[in-house]
Amino acid sequence: MAKAVTQKDIATAMDVHVSTVSRALDPKLHVSLTPELVARIRDTAEKMGYRPNRLAASLRTKRTMTVGLMLPDITNTIFPPIVRGVESILEPLGYAPMIVNTDSDPNRESTLIDVLLERGVDGIIDAAVRRRDPRIVELAQQGIPVVTANRAVDAPGIPSVVNDDAGGIALMLKYLFDRGHRRIAHVAGPETLSTGRMRRTAFDATAAELGLEIPPEGLAAAKRFEEEEGHRCAEGLIAGGWPFTAILCANDRLALGVLTALSEHGLRCPEDVSVTGFNDIPFLDRIPPGLTTMRIQQFDVGRLSAEILVKLMSDPSAAIPLTTILPVTLVERGSVTPPPNSVLT
Repeated sequence: MAKAVTQKDIATAMDVHVSTVSRALDPKLHVSLTPELVARIRDTAEKMGYRPNRLAASLRTKRTMTVGLMLPDITNTIFPPIVRGVESILEPLGYAPMIVNTDSDPNRESTLIDVLLERGVDGIIDAAVRRRDPRIVELAQQGIPVVTANRAVDAPGIPSVVNDDAGGIALMLKYLFDRGHRRIAHVAGPETLSTGRMRRTAFDATAAELGLEIPPEGLAAAKRFEEEEGHRCAEGLIAGGWPFTAILCANDRLALGVLTALSEHGLRCPEDVSVTGFNDIPFLDRIPPGLTTMRIQQFDVGRLSAEILVKLMSDPSAAIPLTTILPVTLVERGSVTPPPNSVLT
């Protein structure tokens, strides 16, 4: 078996000190050397077949250079861009993200947190966090660097990177109002999640500001941000009998379920009922009539979460913004028109 190439071997081949090789191969330390020297050392290392010994490095530095990345549903198309954003920061610095899928199950989440801790992760980015999440709060209190992405936890001191949920819902409701809608139903998200709570609160506040009176029959709360729940909520709204002309949904997947239910009842979108979503997941422009929605910055949520986590891992006393709110953009498509004269008659 061939002997593994060491940093000392590279230093001997290039006639430089081994510490120079070590710095050149470290993503965080190579800035102290000239770009030309770093390039030459890395090129030599590659040609010689050098592979870093992460286990030896972790024993020396007490860091594993791994980060836990917790997702609630790995099949949800909102999360791959967030993962790519995280990777864009971690990988150049030599960190490897360890992705786990909680299935939005608190018991599974707790088990996976234990798995991540057993693997010795240096920090955790949690995109699956619930508003009340004692395990994540416990980790932060123990001094483990934690950042939440796309959602926030109802606890002080844990940094979060989120989208402007409240502003997006307010903008969408005013958009429907400006197009003549006054009977606007709402399919809200789960109250257990910050996204669900913030968007529902914003809907209520903006409706009051616009002078809209939304009866209980015009409100439905989903248990999960999924198509099946959107379908169930739409069935309830239709059965309630309130003659709505538009349905503002707390996310796109709920809106897709709503569209299916409307079609099953012979109602057309947007001719009979206008429908809107939130997030701008892929392919909405290819599903007739094209869903009007709020576009969030998925990649940047991941990128900024990773940037903050790296600061926490490098310097626990660093000044970190507790809440970073990213702007959202209204995307107009074909699912909204002025209201018809009557609906559900």
